[in-house]
Amino acid sequence: MSKLPDTLRDNVRLLGELLGETIHAHEGSELFEKVESIRKLGKAINSAENADSAPLVKMLGDLNDADVLPIVRAFSQFLNLANIADLEYFSSAESEQEDGLKAMLLEFASVHGKEKLAQVIRQLRIELVLTAHPTEVTRRTLIRKYENISHALSEVKNDNLLTFEKDKVRHRIHRLVEEIWTTDEIRTERPTAQDEAKWGFAVIENSLWQAVPDFIRHLDNLCREHLGQSLPVDVQPFRFYSWMGGDRDGNPNVTHKVTREVLLLGRKMAAELYASDALELANDLSMADANDELRARFPNSRAPYRDAMFALRKRLLATAAWADARLQGRFTEAPEDLIVVRDDILELLMLCYKSLHDVGLPHIASGPLVNTIRRVHCFGINLVPLDVRQDGDRHVKAMDELTQYLELGSYREWSEEERQAFLLEQLSSKRPLLPAQWPKSDETAEVLDTCKVVANEPREVLSHYIISMAQQPSDVLVVALLLKESGMQWNMPIVPLFETLDDLDRAPIVMDRLWQLPWYQQYCHKTQTVMIGYSDSAKDAGKLSATWAQYKAQEKLVALAEKYATQLVLFHGRGGTIGRGGGPVEKAMSSQPPGSVKGRIRVTEQGEMIRYKFGVPRLAFSNFSAYVSATLRSTLSPHAAPAQEWRDMMELMASQSVEAYRSVVRGHPSFVPYFRSLTPEQELGLLALGSRPAKRKVSGGVESLRAIPWMFAWTQVRLNLPAWLGTRQALEYGLKNHPAILEDMIANWPFFSSFLDLLEMVIGKADRQICAYYEQQLVPVEYHGLGEQLRADLAALEVLMNRIKKQTELLSDEPILRRSLAVRKPYVDPINYLQAELMKRYRSSEDISPDLERALKVTMMGIAAGMRNTG
Repeated sequence: MSKLPDTLRDNVRLLGELLGETIHAHEGSELFEKVESIRKLGKAINSAENADSAPLVKMLGDLNDADVLPIVRAFSQFLNLANIADLEYFSSAESEQEDGLKAMLLEFASVHGKEKLAQVIRQLRIELVLTAHPTEVTRRTLIRKYENISHALSEVKNDNLLTFEKDKVRHRIHRLVEEIWTTDEIRTERPTAQDEAKWGFAVIENSLWQAVPDFIRHLDNLCREHLGQSLPVDVQPFRFYSWMGGDRDGNPNVTHKVTREVLLLGRKMAAELYASDALELANDLSMADANDELRARFPNSRAPYRDAMFALRKRLLATAAWADARLQGRFTEAPEDLIVVRDDILELLMLCYKSLHDVGLPHIASGPLVNTIRRVHCFGINLVPLDVRQDGDRHVKAMDELTQYLELGSYREWSEEERQAFLLEQLSSKRPLLPAQWPKSDETAEVLDTCKVVANEPREVLSHYIISMAQQPSDVLVVALLLKESGMQWNMPIVPLFETLDDLDRAPIVMDRLWQLPWYQQYCHKTQTVMIGYSDSAKDAGKLSATWAQYKAQEKLVALAEKYATQLVLFHGRGGTIGRGGGPVEKAMSSQPPGSVKGRIRVTEQGEMIRYKFGVPRLAFSNFSAYVSATLRSTLSPHAAPAQEWRDMMELMASQSVEAYRSVVRGHPSFVPYFRSLTPEQELGLLALGSRPAKRKVSGGVESLRAIPWMFAWTQVRLNLPAWLGTRQALEYGLKNHPAILEDMIANWPFFSSFLDLLEMVIGKADRQICAYYEQQLVPVEYHGLGEQLRADLAALEVLMNRIKKQTELLSDEPILRRSLAVRKPYVDPINYLQAELMKRYRSSEDISPDLERALKVTMMGIAAGMRNTG
């Protein structure tokens, strides 16, 4: 097996040694020796073929109760530290390699011409939507410490450091490791939606605030050098948005009051960050020479730029103070110069920028001043404009209550045609529909209160209104009517979200009917965002069938948008795991249908993946580069539409896959009790995770479980079932009946080859032996037959994957990933064995001590760290 790169190996070793020293110092030599014995035994077992895990299981079983928690913590923290080493290495490796973006610009300039390429770059719009994550298991205080270690690791390899400087950095890392060890990993309280929003703001402040202008400066330099023209100062390929505090689908904790508070928090923090920039600019821009326009604004000033920045700062601080007062419940009068649009910030910045150019100081103009201007274009007046998301049935319920009160009948019982006729009539009417006072349920009152908050906020702090489980055109029209009746003065984009397999199949029909309506064509101004759900469709039908349904839906939506001359933006609701649409940006983008990108794309970035992709500036920079490269390639050089024989094959394979998947998840009588007894689904409630409940309903079975904890539970026991179940039958069908077509698809269809690559990674992370141990410890014997069936299915799929890819072992063409998984395995396995034992004790009648309950929680965190993407 290949070795880890030297830098990565050295960093893993350094962090492991420092953790060992810390454990020895705080827990004593006896416990340290137990940790080492377990680690060495795990390593020996994993380095031998067909090794017996019984000695490791026995050693773990013989532990004193008092030793379990520190040992679980030791292995869990090593995995967290190994992740830091990984992230630091790959962010550095990106910068050391030849610039892929530069190579792409040269390639496309020669094919499409410099002018066309520059035009496409200027018009790029990559919208990244930050969402909370119900399985983000790491506390914010620890995340900050991990980030500080990452920064320190980047300094260690600096060959120009003197010996005492290297010692100083090493001591800082040691101190941070000790701080981590002596900090409780477990949250005692579930974070609120406001806490989640603050976490998102912190990512912007600590990383994106610097990374965004740095990347655009880099892109501008490349365009100057290779395309012969610079980018406009207002160019902004990236825009960030948020669901934190706006996503109320299935989350009763997100109310209209929470949404209002999160919007105020964003405005306050944005104003404070811009005020800090303005102060630094005031110190930098000390020159006196200015054009007439700036002098007219600040006559007799010896430092007009400085005075302009102080004036801007004063206005920003007044806005921050106003927002803070409202957050504290003091509804003071808004200041006259309250910032309500981004031009309120840009005006003085651009005045100074133009003046500096006019008086011959372009280098000063393009310095930190441009960075702030570009931040304003990216982050606006509240850092991340908020999406509002609500379940479509809540709107139906609200309208039904209203029509029944007005004695118009039951809206819920009306046909789709009747609903549309009523809604369109009311949307065109000048008369109000909502009475001033009328009896309504708490749920309906909350829907209407949310609409009022949306109507009363500045337009720039909001983005889209998203309808979960959208099924008919009326689901969109009813939202437009509720917003109108709440006093909305602008046409907020309304986004239907198509999630299940049936919804995806119906999506083109729904949009065709909606776009036929003259009223709606005028409302949307020939621009439409449609959201494609990845999580629920995969949970509903299995990964392969869902992936194909998503592809077909996008194809049809693109064709329809062209028919109606509508600019379509596809919004991809991807998650961190493969089972929820996750994976490398390049693979995800290259597998999109041709014509579905066109320089603009919208994607969710969720919880832990926000940290892994954007948590530190260098990581953010490299991911920006990946997004721009992938978007340019999908726009300018999209792959051809699949051949008809490939499509026919995918239809047949998808049919095989969904049948196999549903025969287990829906059809097997033992599946639900097996899932419940095998996985820590029941124990997830012990963790104070996100603000949103794990289930859409308090009661209900697997069908009510959210897709994220559904995947989290299977990942914990190392079976990863949602990401592969049903694929073996599909691939076997193709290989048996049409091997030549299957081989052609692998070689020439990026959509299919990317799917197989991601599937291979999922299989590589699974561990049948570990899963069998959970079954032995936790599952009643009458359900063991299903477990044996599932593990046999996975084993057969692994053999099949190697056969299809013509290799002897999984991940042969991903040596670093293979080695990284091998390095982690001796640390993850003991946590799994201990988790199974702790779950057994927790579920038994005997009492479990607080320390053992805490250890159970830490096992969930440790396995999540070892698997990297948990939900």
